[in-house]
Amino acid sequence: MRTRPTLTWTPTGVPAPRTTELDEVVRVLGRRGVVVLSGAGLSTESGIPDYRGTGGTLRQHSPMTYQEFVGSAESRRRYWARGHLGWAVVARARPNAGHRAVAALEAAGYVSGVITQNVDGLHQAAGATAVTELHGSLRRVVCLDCGRMSAREALDRRLRAANPHFHADATRLNPDGDVDLPERMVREFRLVACVACGSEALKPHVVFFGENVPRALVDQCYRMVDEAKAVLVLGSSLAVMSGLRFVRRAATAGKPVLIVNQGETRGDPLARARVDRPLGHALTELVARLGCALPEGVADPAAS
Repeated sequence: MRTRPTLTWTPTGVPAPRTTELDEVVRVLGRRGVVVLSGAGLSTESGIPDYRGTGGTLRQHSPMTYQEFVGSAESRRRYWARGHLGWAVVARARPNAGHRAVAALEAAGYVSGVITQNVDGLHQAAGATAVTELHGSLRRVVCLDCGRMSAREALDRRLRAANPHFHADATRLNPDGDVDLPERMVREFRLVACVACGSEALKPHVVFFGENVPRALVDQCYRMVDEAKAVLVLGSSLAVMSGLRFVRRAATAGKPVLIVNQGETRGDPLARARVDRPLGHALTELVARLGCALPEGVADPAAS
C-alpha cells in the first residue's frame, strides 16, 4: 500500500509576512493532528488581562515571584488578600468564542491536544478535554508543607468566613488572579490554615514567576508536539522559554508552526504563517471554514 509522504518545512529564520488571512492555517489544520499552544491573549475577550499584550499589565503591575511567596508569611498574606478579591472575577469569567472554537476543533479531530499557559480553566469550561495546563490552575490550591491539594472554591468559603468585612472594588484584575490593594487592607486580612496539617503555607497550584514547570509536565508536552503534525499558537507572545521551547521543538523537526496573535511574537522567525487578528473573530472563521460549528449559546463575534 502506498503511503502519503509526510510534509515537512524548514524555517528560514525570516518571519513570514503578517497577514489577516487564514488560508494557510486552514490548509494545515485540514491534515488534522495539530497541537494548540495557547496563551493569555486567548482569554482577554473573557475579561482576563494578559501581561505583555497591547494592554499588558507588566507595564503597571509587578507579579509576585515564587521566591517572595515562599520567603515570608507577610508575602503570602499580601497575595491571598489580593487573590481573595481577584478570585471572584476569575470565577465569574466565561469561555469566549475562541475557547469554544478550540473545543470544536478538538471534537472534530483537527486538534489532537491543547497545551495552555493559562491558569483560568476556560478551555475545559468550553468543552475541550485533551488539555495540559503548563502553568497549573487557579482553581486548585496546594499546601507547601504536606502537599494536600484542594479546590479553590473551598478555600474561598473559608477565607470569606475568616474575613467577613473584607470588601473592595475588584473590577481591575491582574493576570495572576489578584487585584491591587492598599497595604492597610492587606494587614487586616486573616489567613486560614491547611485542614490536613495546620500550616498556613497554602499556594495556588500555579507556576509563579521564578518557579520552574515540573520536568515531567514539560516532557509530556514534548511528546504531544512530537506526535503532532503541526503546532498552532494562539494568543501568546512566546516571550518566555516556557512556551517557546515547544515551538522550537516543532520547527526543528520540520513541523509547521502557525501563529494567530495580535502583535509580534518571539516565535515569528520559526512560523510558516502569522495571522494578526483578534482571536475570537479569527477562530470563529476558522471553524466555519473547516465545517465545524461553535457550541450552542456562543454568539459569532463577527456578527456583533
